[in-house]
Amino acid sequence: MKYSVVTFGCRVNQADSLGFEEDFLAQGGIPAAIEDADVVVVNTCSVTASADQAARQTIRRVNRVNPAAQIVVTGCYATRRPDEVRDLPNVVRVVPNDDKPQLVPILGRAGLVPDRSTAERFGEGDGSCGAAIEPGVAGRTAFTLRVQTGCAEPCSYCIIPSTRGTPRSVAVGAVLAEADRVIAAGFKEIALTGVHLGSYGSDLAGSISLIDLLRALDGRDNVLFRISSLEPMDCTTAIIDLVAGSPAFAPHFHLPLQHASNAVLAAMRRPYTIEHYATLVDRIRTEIPHAAIGTDIIVGFPGETDADFECLASYLESSPVTHAHVFPYSDRPGTPAAAMGNRPAPAVVRDRSRRIREISERLAKQFRRSQVKTVHRALTLDDGTLAVTGNYLKLKIPPGLSRNQWIDVRVTSADPLSGEIV
Repeated sequence: MKYSVVTFGCRVNQADSLGFEEDFLAQGGIPAAIEDADVVVVNTCSVTASADQAARQTIRRVNRVNPAAQIVVTGCYATRRPDEVRDLPNVVRVVPNDDKPQLVPILGRAGLVPDRSTAERFGEGDGSCGAAIEPGVAGRTAFTLRVQTGCAEPCSYCIIPSTRGTPRSVAVGAVLAEADRVIAAGFKEIALTGVHLGSYGSDLAGSISLIDLLRALDGRDNVLFRISSLEPMDCTTAIIDLVAGSPAFAPHFHLPLQHASNAVLAAMRRPYTIEHYATLVDRIRTEIPHAAIGTDIIVGFPGETDADFECLASYLESSPVTHAHVFPYSDRPGTPAAAMGNRPAPAVVRDRSRRIREISERLAKQFRRSQVKTVHRALTLDDGTLAVTGNYLKLKIPPGLSRNQWIDVRVTSADPLSGEIV
């Protein structure tokens, strides 16, 4: 049986899809292009209207280029609009997010994929994986490990709490066991991810928090842990100090700002101010001078005035942020923001988005230039002519190495990004 997995959206979806890959491989599946696959899994996102549209277009494309394929759809769009997804061409199964850990066994029981002792293989719903895992699965050198899912934050624009449910954390012992499993399989970088990663442990017995998990993971040899997106209110002094002092953690933070106007942040129901955010990232830059600091920005939120936008642009220009993902505001039906009025005109939103993207590019160039002549530990990727540093610089390097090797590299050029082995 030949399979293909198409993934949209966040690192949580990437982690889920890597689990599908392992499960298919353990069942004897053979990875293939969508044109040749017997089963195509489309793991959807629904954070914006364009994400929904991209999923629909992909499903229609799969049906067009491979009408014999059985299309299985999961993820946030499939969870939010299952009937809409079922009506798309050649969709044979819609699997909600809560059933993702058992997606391949579900398909086996339904006769959609060969069933190789499913009950013995998969156990009781834990989604654990066997010997199929190794660096290079799904083209990925790093392993994305989901330690939490769900979110209870009341952000006025976000539909994800209704598609991912309330916060649920993986027990510390289970996380440690999974980390040790993938390290033993040869992975040297592990990205820790969750829908609301900073809420890790809030649903577990005892006073468990994310810093407890990070400290439990610390000290493992020959592996780098990369912490995925953290909400600003969850990035504590203890986490910053741990990253600053431990070689086991990448000097890389992703801290979604969303906006720099306190009025807009309040309308978004974001539980911090721009002053809090600025103090946070300034502390990171002071403690970890070479740290990468990424962020997310929403432009054109209902009620965003010219003055609000100038607060955003002005702050970013002078901030230590190293790159920003920019999203024009997108209505999500059923959210409080969808009922808000006083919308900026579409042309204004396009112009504001362009301006913030230009600022982001200047910040990224400035950071890359600041790193020239610095030396970093890096992991080789792909065919060995690319390496990624802890602070997330992807450097072109001379050929001669294979994928998944640690090297020390000196940054020799910012544009294009390249380095030499030292």
